[in-house]
Amino acid sequence: MTRERLELPDGDFLDIDWTTPTKGLRVLLLHGLEGSLDSHYTGGLLDCLKAHGYTAGLMYFRGRSGEPNRLARSYHSGDTGDLDYVVRHLQTRHPQQALALVGFSLGGNVLLKWLGEQGTSAQITTAVAVSVPFDLDAAARQLDSGLSRIYRRHLLSKLRESIRLKANVAPVSFPLSQLSRLRTFHAFDNAITAPLHGFKDVYDYYQQSSSKQFLAHIRTPTLILQSVDDPFLPPGALPGRHELSDDITLELSSHGGHVGFVAGNSPGTAHYWLEQRIVQHLAHLH
Repeated sequence: MTRERLELPDGDFLDIDWTTPTKGLRVLLLHGLEGSLDSHYTGGLLDCLKAHGYTAGLMYFRGRSGEPNRLARSYHSGDTGDLDYVVRHLQTRHPQQALALVGFSLGGNVLLKWLGEQGTSAQITTAVAVSVPFDLDAAARQLDSGLSRIYRRHLLSKLRESIRLKANVAPVSFPLSQLSRLRTFHAFDNAITAPLHGFKDVYDYYQQSSSKQFLAHIRTPTLILQSVDDPFLPPGALPGRHELSDDITLELSSHGGHVGFVAGNSPGTAHYWLEQRIVQHLAHLH
């Protein structure tokens, strides 16, 4: 992998890890909340895309590439500004190479929101979104119930650790000694995410950032892979056909969990179906 660092207009930076360049389609991956190259869904897909002749890269949201970003702000579920900057950068740097985007979970929400905002101006070949929290308020409430709380505890622990690390390079307005009290996503997002990124409160953040309201405006061929049993989203929060543009294909599976989609029981095949389905989609449209 080769790392590319982009200096952003506001003085911050973000990183992209690339596979060996080819003349084939360029595919940019967007990870989920607190994700990285070590996330179970990224490394295998990057290898698979490379094996099929594509140039593949993982875009790290601010602060997720192994070192804290410079500014107090971080990234969030509706932050499409950095993605837009990266897409424009790639289109300028590689004008003859078609570009596709693949987003997972939070990254999928960012991707769909950006596509809806751009409409016909997106100018990419295609997009794939996997396990998307279309309705952020519903997703946060779902993570407060049943076995979903296991995911909530894990992710909030990682978020709190990221805030502690950020305090070494930028001021943190929330008292570090009180971080352990933020035990739900509503509490964390209301105390940290919303004010840090200019929202009035957690409900303003969720309302503006949820991708569901942008789906009807997407004009790029887009595949959404979603599971009904996703522990991050109640089935009632899934978009209906009337909420989707004609350019969206929504494939719903009864089982698959959150970025799971297991195919086969033998070692090494756990994510074979997801990787192959994504490659199949890219090959069909490119």
